[in-house]
Amino acid sequence: MGSDKRLRPDRATPPGEWRAAAASQAGLLTRAQLSGLGYDERHVRHRLGSDRWQLITPIVVATFTGTLTRDQLMWAGVLHGGPRSAVGGIAALELHGIRNWTRPEISVVIPKSHKVERLDGVRYVETRRDFSGAHSPGFALPVLKVEPAALLFAAYERNRRTAEGLLAAVVQQRLATPASLREWIDLMQPLRRTHQFRQALDDFEGGSQSLGERDFVRICKRVGLPPPDRQTRRKDASGRWRYTDAEWHLPDGTVVMLEIDGGFHMEVEHWQDDMERARALARPGVIQFRCTTRELRDAPEILVQDLRRVGVGRSSV
Repeated sequence: MGSDKRLRPDRATPPGEWRAAAASQAGLLTRAQLSGLGYDERHVRHRLGSDRWQLITPIVVATFTGTLTRDQLMWAGVLHGGPRSAVGGIAALELHGIRNWTRPEISVVIPKSHKVERLDGVRYVETRRDFSGAHSPGFALPVLKVEPAALLFAAYERNRRTAEGLLAAVVQQRLATPASLREWIDLMQPLRRTHQFRQALDDFEGGSQSLGERDFVRICKRVGLPPPDRQTRRKDASGRWRYTDAEWHLPDGTVVMLEIDGGFHMEVEHWQDDMERARALARPGVIQFRCTTRELRDAPEILVQDLRRVGVGRSSV
């Protein structure tokens, strides 16, 4: 008790002020913030020594003990990175609600040549771009908006298909539009893969909602199949609106539907949903096909033969 009295802040600070400040940052504070609140180095050392607080980095102090949660690690990464840092990449998109995309490591964008000590679980990405106006206003944590987070990640992702797949997911999940991504491509110049990204966005705007759909449209052009109607809105047996990946209308009135399954469709939950969806769309005069993105990549000729067998390409309307 007496020790705590001797270690009060240097200036008159309400006792709960540091708690309020820490609570707004997932329980974390920088030494500079503590100093601004009037808590000198001696006070911080006392808290650390009594196991009430813990040192996360030479700069960042946790006002609790134990392992950091993912949210707390994001805060630690940003506070350690400095005032112009922000969560970016897949971690930022995770906060914006992207599904089926995860990375264990958290990306934090920092100014070029701003050197920071390593922090486990965080990857610091240096950039010359000024992202001060690119933070999403919906978070207390500095987080890049969807468009710059997705484009910066995609520009430096080694695998080209992964890069395009991320942009497809962002559009498909309604986190951004092709138009908003184009605007940010212009704002972020020079940006790697600009031409590739613009082509992909044109395809997405034309109806392709995934890389698989985009690949299939290219296959149709190459082998001479008529282009399908894409993302057709249909009401299923329960009255719910659904969207189909590709459709052809044959002269006899038959409708040929094709659903293209990505990797996540193979998960049990998605697989069952897809089966239920297919049954709900079934009706007389409808032929349903399904294929995987792997089939499109490795053996598209088999699918093409199957489609031609039922009449696609013979005067489809």
